[in-house]
Amino acid sequence: MGKFNWTRKDLLSIYDLDVEEINFILDTAGEFKKVSQRNVKKVPALRGKTVVNFFVEPSTRTRMSFELAEQRLSADIINISAGSSSLQKGETLLDTARNIEALQADLIVMRHSAPGAHVLLARRIRCGVLNAGDGSHSHPTQALLDIFTIREKKGGIKGLKVAIVGDILHSRVARSDAWGLLKLGAEVRLAGPATLVPKEFEKMGVKVFHNLRAAIEGVDVVNLLRIQHERQQAGFFPSTGEYARFFGLNEDTCSYLKPDTLIMHPGPINRGIELDSSVADGTRSVILEQVTNGLAVRMAVLFLVAGWVEK
Repeated sequence: MGKFNWTRKDLLSIYDLDVEEINFILDTAGEFKKVSQRNVKKVPALRGKTVVNFFVEPSTRTRMSFELAEQRLSADIINISAGSSSLQKGETLLDTARNIEALQADLIVMRHSAPGAHVLLARRIRCGVLNAGDGSHSHPTQALLDIFTIREKKGGIKGLKVAIVGDILHSRVARSDAWGLLKLGAEVRLAGPATLVPKEFEKMGVKVFHNLRAAIEGVDVVNLLRIQHERQQAGFFPSTGEYARFFGLNEDTCSYLKPDTLIMHPGPINRGIELDSSVADGTRSVILEQVTNGLAVRMAVLFLVAGWVEK
């Protein structure tokens, strides 16, 4: 992994990280991935540490991945959801977090629907804060696992062309992936209906497309984003059927891709809308590998942040 001094108490956003920090996390994740390939899939790295999973917004994949990562690192784990916390009784988020800290917790892994909620906590409490997703703002570990998967498959990031297709406007995954990939030297293309991919995203340094073929021809990676049904009800596009017709990845639209193009999706998949089953389960799909790599990435960030908090 090389010599590097991790200096962050928290992991709040991919935007905050520099290239050296991103690469160090990815290298560390590579070492932890080896742990999951052993017969005994556990190390004592966080023995004696207490991690609180505080999911104010519902989650399945991210929460399960973090919890398993914590178990693999031998941490003590407490799970709290919004419905079972004192937030239901009117307690503020900050007071809830301070009470968690008063119990000598070392790390809080939090998902929250309000953008910036993690920044508020990180500035006011001593224990480490890891962002497991905040509104449409940021999802740093998803970006890191996506980049890890691409780097593992392609050997690097610099010079690659990556298309992210779907509801960019409301997607924390799209923002986080784009910032991380741009920092590492990739060309990023954002594609979808004009209502969901406004031209103002070009200020990030990405290319915006409202035509699927133009967006994905010649790319090395296509990352499809989940279409949330409430967007259709809000009138961002006429119907899911029409969205699938113009922006879904199927056997026909896959003909625009290079033979070695990677196909990704953060899950859960709406089969037949973002992509057909034949594509999701096809040879170019690395969707399940993303899940596997997410475990290694979350082990890495828990280990790094816990080590700094200890200091």
